[in-house]
Amino acid sequence: MTKTMTRGLAVGGMRVHFVIHESFEAPGAYEEWARARGHEVTYTRLYAGDVLPASPEGIDQLIVMGGPQSPATTKAECPYFDAAAEERLIRVCADAGTRVVGVCLGSQLMGDAFGGSFDHSPEREIGLFPVELTAEGLADPLLASLGEGLPVGHWHGDMPGLAPGAEVLATSASCPRQLVRYAEGVYGFQCHLEFTSESIKGIVAASTDELARYADCPYVESAEALLAHDYRPMNEALFGFLDRLAATAR
Repeated sequence: MTKTMTRGLAVGGMRVHFVIHESFEAPGAYEEWARARGHEVTYTRLYAGDVLPASPEGIDQLIVMGGPQSPATTKAECPYFDAAAEERLIRVCADAGTRVVGVCLGSQLMGDAFGGSFDHSPEREIGLFPVELTAEGLADPLLASLGEGLPVGHWHGDMPGLAPGAEVLATSASCPRQLVRYAEGVYGFQCHLEFTSESIKGIVAASTDELARYADCPYVESAEALLAHDYRPMNEALFGFLDRLAATAR
């Protein structure tokens, strides 16, 4: 059935587009939310050779996922990754009023797109550890479901940069920029609320060497711990945030 349009949104659901860098960095709970809410879901799978959208047309919400790259990764180092092109897409979508969420690498690209510069996190963080909302985060009604000290997923060594007007909404003991709002409807999550018991399997399987290399770091958990966690509470918190974010676009 052809969908009619109201205020640029498809009646019966939003048009949610994912930018995915690696097969093992699955959208997880973000995709579960989109499908459960009846939203139309499309993908740019960069690792498979897909091309980024040329414009925000046909996208109500853009979600840029994580990956082992950084905003400084060159095309010579990773031929299918073009940081500048992704940053342009993030910015034109945000400027057009599209809701944009950046996850891990996506949040770092978002910070650079808005004029910041990504940085190394004080500590490498892999596992399930709590985040705390800042005063600005507590005042943001979209984050009501996060609560205080919610344990969430992490897998990073970098963090997003701060651009003019950006506000840090959540921090953790080992990283001062876990959640940043760059503009209305534009949020960067350094943390991974999308991990599920199924999606974490792919990341763990692809990261054996990394987990061994950083095993002695204070905020790095073992593969066994990562696979044993119950990620559903943070998934539910993410669903609440995404519902409220979607409502602001209507």
